[in-house]
Amino acid sequence: MATAALGLGACQSNTSPATETSTPGGTAAPVLTPGPWRGVLAAQGREIPFLFEVKTEAGKPVVYLINKGLDGEERLRCEEILSAGDSTTIRLHVFDAALVVRTDGPNKLKGHWVKYDAKTPYHVPLTAAQGPQPLFPPTDRNSRAEFGGTWQTTFTDETGTKYPAVGIFKQTNGEVTGTFLTTTGDYRYLSGDVNGQELRLATFDGSHAFLFTATRNSDTNTIIHGDFYSGKAGHETWTARLGGPAKLPDADALTYLKKGESRLNFKFPNVFEGGAISPTDPKYQGKVVVLQILGSWCPNCLDETNFLAPWYEKNKARGVEVIGLGYERSADYKVASARLRNMRTRLNVGYDVAVAGVSNKDSVAKSLPQLAKFLAFPTTIFLDKKGNVRKIHTGFAGPGTGKYYQEEIAAFNQEVDKLLKE
Repeated sequence: MATAALGLGACQSNTSPATETSTPGGTAAPVLTPGPWRGVLAAQGREIPFLFEVKTEAGKPVVYLINKGLDGEERLRCEEILSAGDSTTIRLHVFDAALVVRTDGPNKLKGHWVKYDAKTPYHVPLTAAQGPQPLFPPTDRNSRAEFGGTWQTTFTDETGTKYPAVGIFKQTNGEVTGTFLTTTGDYRYLSGDVNGQELRLATFDGSHAFLFTATRNSDTNTIIHGDFYSGKAGHETWTARLGGPAKLPDADALTYLKKGESRLNFKFPNVFEGGAISPTDPKYQGKVVVLQILGSWCPNCLDETNFLAPWYEKNKARGVEVIGLGYERSADYKVASARLRNMRTRLNVGYDVAVAGVSNKDSVAKSLPQLAKFLAFPTTIFLDKKGNVRKIHTGFAGPGTGKYYQEEIAAFNQEVDKLLKE
């Protein structure tokens, strides 16, 4: 979910967990021992845990960030690893972020999670230990509250602003997986456990580090009072009620065209220098066109892109095109286009992507003035064969949402099929 921000390092070869690697002009660098690891980010007086695995592939170390969810897990591959001096930098998937670590004793690491694309780049301390471990250390297993089910949720930020969400949790023998659906997307893969009467959930995808805690009301046993910690400084509170009308506003009615408008008129530079993209280009004439408003910094956008990229290859012959409109953290075309090209390469994107603006709602409103009330990245816009806007869908329920992801895909296909038949 992203409401309306990498230079690439070379890989170093680690051929044995018992030796160290050297870099030209540098000293010995720490080895990432192959196997499972548990990391801990220290933020806001809390510990945000995450799991990862180190593997050796083609003689080089590769790190996989692991996040479990309702229907399985994701493994985010991080192969851009550079060792210099006594530290190793692990670039985090497509995001402008890294883990910078050094050895801290046998099979231990310490260092920082670095967010380069924040308004003010920041560091969060981290430690890590090798070996199979649970995400949260086990404590009180004798008496566990029950958190499984669907919860009508309200989050409150530090300004007092409230927003609705739906919490979906699956609990098995004290272990919990789940997510939150909101009007602008979802909180992706969340996993953790129940510690006595307390729920603990976390996720780390390289761009976001989340920790959710909550306890059930002892009187009614239906109300959760919780905290949501995000990264270095973000904090919100939340409450939830089990069952009831766990619904959100219609995602197809949140953003719409201004009165009197029927089309989007734009011409944005291609991510490949020298080209430009417009829906009036001959390539798109007479075709159904899906516009994806996205950013390479946005995990929900990557969930949608991971769906759209293979979908496009299977369906483009039917007379449908996809255009990605990228809004990046940097206003510099060279920086923004490089980020988007990196995303295209890593996710095997075959459709066109343009540099449309910077990653905020005002930029979208300025560059696409026909839209009213743009709320979130991603937003998906469906154009019919005549170029008219037929549907605007806010957010994307990704694979971490279980059945809601399947419903999202079904609705997407239904809309495209309808427009193709016209």
